Amino acid sequence: MAGRKCRVRFNVGGKIFETTATTLANAGRNSMLGALLDESWNVRKPEESEYFIDRNPACFAVLLDLLRTGELHIPPNMPEKLLFREALFYGLLDKVRAARWGAFDGNRLHLASSVSGLAPGDGTAIRAGPEGGCCVAHGSMVHVYDWMLEAHPPISLDFQQVNDVGYIDAGSIVITARERLGKGDGGMGVFSASTGELRHRFRVTHYDQVKSFTAGALSFSNADRKIFTSCKGRCNEYGIGVWDQDTGEQVDFFYEQLDCSLGDADKLQWLDADKCLMVATLFPRRDTSFIGLLDFRAKGVVWSWSDANASVSASLDEKRVLHATAVEETRSICVVNQYDDLGFIDLRSHAGGVRWSSRSKLMNRKAPNEESCYPKLATHDGQLFCSMNDGISVFCGPEWVLTSTLRRSFGGSICDFSIGGDRLFALHSEENVFDVWETPSSPII
Repeated sequence: MAGRKCRVRFNVGGKIFETTATTLANAGRNSMLGALLDESWNVRKPEESEYFIDRNPACFAVLLDLLRTGELHIPPNMPEKLLFREALFYGLLDKVRAARWGAFDGNRLHLASSVSGLAPGDGTAIRAGPEGGCCVAHGSMVHVYDWMLEAHPPISLDFQQVNDVGYIDAGSIVITARERLGKGDGGMGVFSASTGELRHRFRVTHYDQVKSFTAGALSFSNADRKIFTSCKGRCNEYGIGVWDQDTGEQVDFFYEQLDCSLGDADKLQWLDADKCLMVATLFPRRDTSFIGLLDFRAKGVVWSWSDANASVSASLDEKRVLHATAVEETRSICVVNQYDDLGFIDLRSHAGGVRWSSRSKLMNRKAPNEESCYPKLATHDGQLFCSMNDGISVFCGPEWVLTSTLRRSFGGSICDFSIGGDRLFALHSEENVFDVWETPSSPII
């Protein structure tokens, strides 16, 4: 195009629109409209009258206004999914997402949608995708939803029990599964998020022999492009396996040396600052909980805590840790027990004591005859989140003070939740439904 101030005319589905090259530049060169500014891509000459696009003109008007003003105004009679599909066609989905909700803030979240589950059984895990979608594990099935919350073809593991799921990127999902006795068909694989097709199966090798194994908890190091999972085998492959995200090849394996059941870990979490992997084996899987930092460079556990070593004066119930998450900003590990107490373990101290916080008491509300679920913990952007029964508590500040609670009126207890793509997904146990929580965009002044 001759210049950024020249006018450009579109005929979209029979309706004429006129705009400027400056407005089209706001779309970005990775978009269809922004690419019109690239002379090497543009096969039309500037003097030609108009571009014809055989698409929905009403949606085009909304998207063009978004490029002009940076604000998204969806008419009440326009289905959101229709606009999202059109935005995907023009390469403007990121622009729509950015205008649709604000930056993630746990204290400003509102319930945006509830999605009925597709599986007959209770869900076991939910994981947020990097672009605002999610996947839900039910028994041997994983159901995948895109940012528009439309279901993709499900992933079936043919009656193998799914243990954990996670996203490598928006298009690739890693699933860990339990080995069926004597069949050798467990382990871990990467699947297409859009088609459910198996792309690669990860192997564990020991002395150049491929071993069958059950894969458990997952974690990722995006900077190093590595995948970690806890592994249990029938021979010598108990411990933590490491694979390259790009090649799928096994690059390391830490064989269990202590009586801490690393291969049966409930939670793995990679710590970028320490270049270590937090490994947690928790109650009720074991009577005594173990949390450790595994350093593959040192080939050992460089820090550990166990309630087996806790003070004799502490009550047995208090010592039963149900979940844990590392808080890198404060160099600590947050834990929760069945008394709804949050505790903090200082990673800078090898004494290993838990400091239980009265200010961080959970808002526990349990309806009569409601089945309880074990609490889960997560951190995001300096905020701490903990599920308990049918709500999720949000904690902020240096003393982790309770600042808000996310709760809905039905669906039963929350069995799992996940944060990603500027959304929080909460999976309920009884109604096989998950909620989508979003931060509303800033008000227009």
